[in-house]
Amino acid sequence: MTVFLVGAGPGDPGLLTVRGAELLAAADVVVHDRLSAQELLDLAPPTAERIDVGKNPNGPSTPQSEINDLLVALGRTGRSVVRLKGGDPFVFARGAEEAAALESAGVDYEVVPGITSAIAVPAYAGIPVTLRYSSTSVTIVTGHEDPAKGRTDVGWEALAQVGGTIVVLMGVKHLPQIAARLMAGGLSPDTPAAAIRWGTRSEQHTVRATLSTLADRDLRSPSTIVIGDVAAQQLGWFERRPLLGRSVVVTRAVEQSPELSRQLRAAGADVVVAPTIAIADPADGGAALRDAVARIGEYDWVVLSSPNGAERFSAELRDGRDLAGVQVAVIGPGTASVMHDVRITADLIPPHFVAESLLEVFPDPPADGGRVLFARAEVARDVLSDGLAAKGWTVDVVDAYRTVRVDYDDDTRRRVSAADAVTFTSSSSARHFVQAMGGSDVAADSAPPVVACIGPVTAGTARDLGLDVTTQAEVHSIDGLVKSVVDALADRPS
Repeated sequence: MTVFLVGAGPGDPGLLTVRGAELLAAADVVVHDRLSAQELLDLAPPTAERIDVGKNPNGPSTPQSEINDLLVALGRTGRSVVRLKGGDPFVFARGAEEAAALESAGVDYEVVPGITSAIAVPAYAGIPVTLRYSSTSVTIVTGHEDPAKGRTDVGWEALAQVGGTIVVLMGVKHLPQIAARLMAGGLSPDTPAAAIRWGTRSEQHTVRATLSTLADRDLRSPSTIVIGDVAAQQLGWFERRPLLGRSVVVTRAVEQSPELSRQLRAAGADVVVAPTIAIADPADGGAALRDAVARIGEYDWVVLSSPNGAERFSAELRDGRDLAGVQVAVIGPGTASVMHDVRITADLIPPHFVAESLLEVFPDPPADGGRVLFARAEVARDVLSDGLAAKGWTVDVVDAYRTVRVDYDDDTRRRVSAADAVTFTSSSSARHFVQAMGGSDVAADSAPPVVACIGPVTAGTARDLGLDVTTQAEVHSIDGLVKSVVDALADRPS
């Protein structure tokens, strides 16, 4: 097999390349840096081995020679090995050293470029590294050279004469000396300069000053330093996002979390993916659902109360045409979207996305009676089934799936407790959250300060479990839930 040297990008998980995502999804082993985003590691199969070889400036680090030897050894095992590296593997990332070791050992390898922080981080800070009327070149230079060389290969005084933009990576520690040498080379002390810490991540913070004053500011690593006229540009689109600097916990099952996570990240949040439930087959393995779908023509209506139920139901259909003459009712837009993906349009969506609202608008049966197939979770409220029966419908309730609890380890509990908000999209996610955190008393004390629920049923369950529900979505959808989180955190100091 092959060792893939994959650039992970500068921090935002969304900046991983398509090729990188494909390789992670098929990886047997992932060898990653200290700062690799958890969301990227989660792209690998659960069975994949994950090996942290990160370099910690303030603690134990893995020597580069050991990393090289590890990659060679793993490459000889016949497994698919992804070496996940921050930024681009060949831009101040020692990827060339790892490739050379693999080349020397006769191990197949492939280099997958990543988006370098030298370009992406300034862009996220609203700083273009070139401007046609003032800066027509960009120089990328390291501020941290190999101390074993015993010399510097960077002619800072000469760089001062080149003009254009200078981007310094890993330069915070040596910034006073760098600035002094650039000014000694003729660069004006008043030259605009900026330092962007944790660029492209929710924690991003930009400090703007001049070449002579930037080093006097409270700068911390990791920071990308930009020197030149472009640093005066303030096209700060990213740092205006409402959830920047906030962390939000997503408790949905992994299969159901991407859309909520995407919207939260789009609002600037650092998303803590901590599922409390996993979706599994019902106790009968789905036999009742398969049998009901095989007889679908016997029904007048199909009722689906969740995206999970919709996915399981649609998977059993041979063809959407099997539903000819059968109408479909869904509880909300998320469930409708799942059906739309298989080219089935819901005939009925209630104005409020709860069971009670669906009952209010659901028609009465024909004079000679009618049948409803209700595909739902194995454990669920009986409001819909009882209400439809009370209207006169014959209701066949089948278990389409069940939710099983996912336990938290100590690290996950710590990350959850440190977050600014936690979201619940179902009663089961709230119930399992309390259990995963260690029980009602512990969960109530350690839950984030903002508890956000998608609707009144979920909120009621959370309150019954002892959680202090802060906000509830006005529109019971993912969009509404994200808005409620934004509004709730807007009034709280960061």
